[in-house]
Amino acid sequence: MTAQVGPSRRRRLLFVCVENSNRSQMAEAFARMLGGDAVEVYSAGSRPSGAVNPKAVEAMREVGDDLSRHRSKSLEDIPQGEYDFVATMGCGDACPFVRARRREDWEIPDPKDPPPEEFRAVRDLIREKVQAVLAELGVSR
Repeated sequence: MTAQVGPSRRRRLLFVCVENSNRSQMAEAFARMLGGDAVEVYSAGSRPSGAVNPKAVEAMREVGDDLSRHRSKSLEDIPQGEYDFVATMGCGDACPFVRARRREDWEIPDPKDPPPEEFRAVRDLIREKVQAVLAELGVSR
């Protein structure tokens, strides 16, 4: 389904990483937290792991979001159509083409195995990038 045209339409965002277990899950959560009803947000992986990393669940719990009910998804699991913004994170050539008005490759390290302080630093970097994109798209709460 295509979003309605006009300044008040919901913005469609997609965040893609390799496993959809850390970075893209956190980006999706921040976009929902910060964008509210003004956004339609999805995340997916080029090779989904099947589960969200417990470290990501804990890191997001610290900032008031619950990823425990999320699942790792593939690009086949998300709605087709054009997105207003797509961010890829670390999947390189494995990130298939998704129609987007705007796309960026975010060079964010994979926080799969670092200590909690480094994991939090990646989480906070993702929050900053999501905030910036929402502002550029004219989304405010």
